[in-house]
Amino acid sequence: MSTRSPEQEQVRTEEVDLLVVGGGKAGKSLAMARAKGGESVVMVERDKIGGTCINVACIPTKTLISSARVLREVQGSAAYGVSLPESAGGAEALAQARVSLAALRERKEGMVGGMVAAHRDTLFPSSGMDFVLGTARFVAPRTVEIEVSDGATRRVRGRRVLINTGTTPAVPLIEGLAETPFWTSEDLLTLPELPSHLLIVGGGVIGVEMASLMGLLGVPVTLVHAGEHILDREDEDVAAMVASGLEALGVEILTGARVKRVQGGREGARAVVVHTQDGREATGSHLLVALGRRPVTDGLGLEAAGVELTERGFVKVDDHLRTSAEGVYAAGDVAGTAQFTHASWSDFRVLRDLFAGKEASTAGRLIPWAVFTTPELGHVGLTEAEARQAGHEIRVAKTPTAAVPRAKTLGRTEGFYKVIVDATTDEILGAAVIGAEASEVITSVQMAMLAGLRWQQLRDAVITHPTMSEGLNIVLDSLG
Repeated sequence: MSTRSPEQEQVRTEEVDLLVVGGGKAGKSLAMARAKGGESVVMVERDKIGGTCINVACIPTKTLISSARVLREVQGSAAYGVSLPESAGGAEALAQARVSLAALRERKEGMVGGMVAAHRDTLFPSSGMDFVLGTARFVAPRTVEIEVSDGATRRVRGRRVLINTGTTPAVPLIEGLAETPFWTSEDLLTLPELPSHLLIVGGGVIGVEMASLMGLLGVPVTLVHAGEHILDREDEDVAAMVASGLEALGVEILTGARVKRVQGGREGARAVVVHTQDGREATGSHLLVALGRRPVTDGLGLEAAGVELTERGFVKVDDHLRTSAEGVYAAGDVAGTAQFTHASWSDFRVLRDLFAGKEASTAGRLIPWAVFTTPELGHVGLTEAEARQAGHEIRVAKTPTAAVPRAKTLGRTEGFYKVIVDATTDEILGAAVIGAEASEVITSVQMAMLAGLRWQQLRDAVITHPTMSEGLNIVLDSLG
């Protein structure tokens, strides 16, 4: 017997070529591409028009980090021979420079708002797709019901369906957390106020980036991390160098510190105390929980669609991003793809080619990443530990960033360049770069690896002087 209301039973099912549930990087790109190609396309997005990256991740965080770096440069400008006239306060005024929280918020919201508006008002309409702001739930194979933001209900069935709902901050079960005010990274990016002392639980990419941002803004930070070192996936020496950069910004780091419980201040005082399992305590005015992100699958009705999940709750896909349901695909974070916008973009390209009848797969992709601390970390390929575990006989090239002429002219000499190569084949296996523009430099290594270049060819490449990429010549010279 049906449990649906008469109103629900009367909703007409619309048939389309492509139904996209969730408008992240992969989803919106595929929707626009297929619509421009003449297909009928419906894309549903619940709240973040343009995707997570634009609204609460890459764009707002890097906008704020850029502002914070300008502040630090202004404060230290005397070291570059820059000063104000004495009538304007001179060097002392520069050293005392502070941020305007309202202006920071306005710049960030202007950047995000402009990109959201461009998608909503220009990119989506011009592609010819039907963009729906609302909440979708599967009610049958390849079929969703959408609660549209204007109160209407639509039912849509796609010949093909893509799930691209992304992830949301994970909030673990920690004693006292439910009774204690805290921020997630998405809350922090609204800049409600600057803490007098921020506690961060979690030393992964999000935690260390937020610690660096707050440190640049002059906020004292204590970072509490359960692992032996921050950035668990990195080699110990890489993590130690990033930690050194954080500490130079005034960040205190507690490692091996698994949180047992948290508590708010007594009698309404604005204070938070984090208690670790080994008896340590950290006290601050605000708490940021940065313990990763979980897939957005709750309430999607994936059982009705015949879509299976992995043990970790991500949508289960094969190398062609196909789910367990015929005609249903998943891409981006929700499909377990590395949680980077450029990885989701790569998923789009795989689906674009597959839908065009071409061969395409996610297998064997070389996905770099960057951590936008100060100094930055760029990484591609295997770590030293991973290379050894994989059975490679390796050689490791390593040199201080201070040896790079461009770093000296910039006055940013912290960090090092590290390249791992196969001692037998001379293949470049991976690299980590810590320093100014490391997120750009690492692309040069990625291109060399994709081209199958031996490390000697990268060493001998004629790279423009003076640039940060020239450090690749320098570091590989150490191998002979």
